[in-house]
Amino acid sequence: MSTFQPVRGTHDLLPDDFRQHKWVTDTAQEIAERYGFDEMTPPVFEFTPVFARTMGETSDVVTKEMYTFPDRSGDEEMTLRPEFTAGICRAFVSNALYDQAPFKVFARGPLFRYERPQKGRQRQFHQIDVEIIGVPGPQADIEVLSVGRQILESLGVAQDCKLLLNTLGDPECRAQYRDILVAHLEPFKSELSQDSQARLYRNPMRVFDSKSERDQEIVADAPVLKDHLNDTSKAFFDEVCEGLARLGIEFTIEPGLVRGLDYYTHTAFEFVTETLGAQGAVIAGGRYDGLIEQLGGRPTPGIGWAGGVERLAMMAGAVKARRRPLAMVPMGADAAAQAMVIAQDLRQAGYMVEMGYSGNMKRRLARANKANARVALLLGDDELAKGVATVRDMETGEQTEAPLASLAEYLAQYR
Repeated sequence: MSTFQPVRGTHDLLPDDFRQHKWVTDTAQEIAERYGFDEMTPPVFEFTPVFARTMGETSDVVTKEMYTFPDRSGDEEMTLRPEFTAGICRAFVSNALYDQAPFKVFARGPLFRYERPQKGRQRQFHQIDVEIIGVPGPQADIEVLSVGRQILESLGVAQDCKLLLNTLGDPECRAQYRDILVAHLEPFKSELSQDSQARLYRNPMRVFDSKSERDQEIVADAPVLKDHLNDTSKAFFDEVCEGLARLGIEFTIEPGLVRGLDYYTHTAFEFVTETLGAQGAVIAGGRYDGLIEQLGGRPTPGIGWAGGVERLAMMAGAVKARRRPLAMVPMGADAAAQAMVIAQDLRQAGYMVEMGYSGNMKRRLARANKANARVALLLGDDELAKGVATVRDMETGEQTEAPLASLAEYLAQYR
């Protein structure tokens, strides 16, 4: 017996798990397509600065969680993608897609972060992602929130999720607010966690993100950005809130919501749930109007979100049923050879066909039953001589004969 096990923080997506993942991501893709999003995917690894520069040198992802390694030449440093947004924006710049704005894309696939594995969160995990690049107004914010809500509804989990919403303002009011927040936090500097002390002067809003109980006590009565917005930022946020209300999308304003990455501005949001234990986000994102510039591109606004496939699959519950196949049960060498041809024809006609390769009739029928086959197609020398297959209904046990020449048409009743 092999002693090899999956690497800590990874897991095998066996058929039932994969079927559930595929159902989640296919549902999300279908909904996103209705909103005009095309699917794309950036590479699984990028040059490290794509993530380090855009996500913020002080973010937990950059300082603690990225899988970074030198390439074989030793001249470049690479990082496995920890999120989609930076890679998609890099692709937008690299391919000079400015004339395609609004650039609306959906992505899905594996990502990698070195963190403590926990329920619904692994070191190799999977996300769905939507981005709108090139729309400066609140309409894009409202639309990405709407598509997120619609996906949750289509997965049957919307009733278990709550939308938390905040504004991070524009760079002008954030700079003014930064000084106000630092003045509040400085008297408590020695009591802050080590991470929060490191962020105090570089990105003090990140202290709101801290998991430290003492940090949370200190920021509990801190001034909030919402009370220090300039007119432009306030009007932007008001329009987002009014648009959501018109669409019937409920939300709660959460002043302490700042998100974990440095590139966010204006709208920040999370769809959170308590059904997986402690409250956690299943979809989260925000606006990132300065990100394209950080990647060397022209000033171009953007907004998007990412959702955790593992968490959504756990919330959605039972595995979506596998299609019920037809089972080929040939007996004898001549029948086995002909069965391969018949199975190929049926597959090309759109049927799912399982082949019984060996064993006596009883064993092959038992395997057909285990595969949840709708019917078994029995084929022996007698059937070949008559040019028919015996069709056995696996639910009733009834058997009929169907001509091989019109077998696909006959089996339509069992689709």
